[in-house]
Amino acid sequence: MFGLGTTELLIILVLVMVIFGAGKLPQVGSSLGKGLRNFKKGVSEADEDEIEEAKVEEIEKKDKDDA
Repeated sequence: MFGLGTTELLIILVLVMVIFGAGKLPQVGSSLGKGLRNFKKGVSEADEDEIEEAKVEEIEKKDKDDA
């Protein structure tokens, strides 16, 4: 996972707990999860848009060649 080992993940977890406190940890995790979900959704939509644009260009090219 991102080239991080167990030791690195443990250090990151301890730093997050020190910065935010154990009580806020679930809230931070939830916010991070929502952010990642939104990011993946945005990337997926961008990929779909690129595919759609490529299809439209291909259709336009075929129409131009047929004329």
